[in-house]
Amino acid sequence: MTSTPRVDSATIPIQVRRENRKRRHITPGRRIFAIVNATILIAFSLVCLLPFVNVLASSLATPGELATRPFILWPETFTLDAYRYILSTPTIFRALGVSTIVTVGGTVLSLILTAFMAYALSKKHLKGRRVINFLVLFTMLFSGGMIPTFIVVKNLGLIDSLWSLIVPVAINAFNFVIMRSFFQGIPESLEEAARIDGCSEMGVFWRIVLPLSLASIATIGLFYAVYYWNTYQSAILYINSSEKWPIQVLLRQIVIVASGMNASESAVDIVPPAQSVRMAVIFVATLPMLLVYPFVQRFFVKGALVGSVKG
Repeated sequence: MTSTPRVDSATIPIQVRRENRKRRHITPGRRIFAIVNATILIAFSLVCLLPFVNVLASSLATPGELATRPFILWPETFTLDAYRYILSTPTIFRALGVSTIVTVGGTVLSLILTAFMAYALSKKHLKGRRVINFLVLFTMLFSGGMIPTFIVVKNLGLIDSLWSLIVPVAINAFNFVIMRSFFQGIPESLEEAARIDGCSEMGVFWRIVLPLSLASIATIGLFYAVYYWNTYQSAILYINSSEKWPIQVLLRQIVIVASGMNASESAVDIVPPAQSVRMAVIFVATLPMLLVYPFVQRFFVKGALVGSVKG
């Protein structure tokens, strides 16, 4: 009769032993805390999700159900009439195209300008660095205002141009400060080693600094993209042609028409919109950012942690 071979504890992987040790140290108090914490977070997530679910359900409900039920989470009768209606007109696609061009082009331009400026002003040997940093931070507290900004945009010849939605806000002071602080946390020894190997200042920036800053750049890029996608006030002030309206301005016009107020109905091309049509437009305008966010949200945690732990 063969005996079962004895397994020495030294042969057990270290990771398995650590996990077993952690499981043994889980006390009832920790379990209760974990359950309560998960319950609160799930409840909070559901509260944040309810408005979006209501918009989606209302866009799929019939007009009669919308008239009788003020808050809908699950329609009794599903219908796609609202989506067929808004997708049957080129107005929505034109507005989505304008918003996409402004968002993509503005985000790329803002990231390039912000990264160049933040990298230059993160260097302590740069002359006039403190004065320029002060001027940038000053704009976070005080701005020229709506009328002076409009005069500047008009004198630059940007009225009724998509550039008017990008150029005046190409660099955000808050995003600049975040990226500059991130660049300052990169060890100077890495840059010095690259210079010894023959890299120029631009080579150090492209080959050393940018690869180490992908998390920060992705996070700030999402901030810029959300801002450009939600562009509303600038479009109201600077865009005169309805063909150049972004989706947010078109949504405003649809709401105005639905409320019975005076609006450019020929430009909106949706007359008169029902409640379900308005909800469908809101859902279509929100969906692109919801699709992009899951691919970028992981950089938030990484961007906050990179640089805080140094070996």
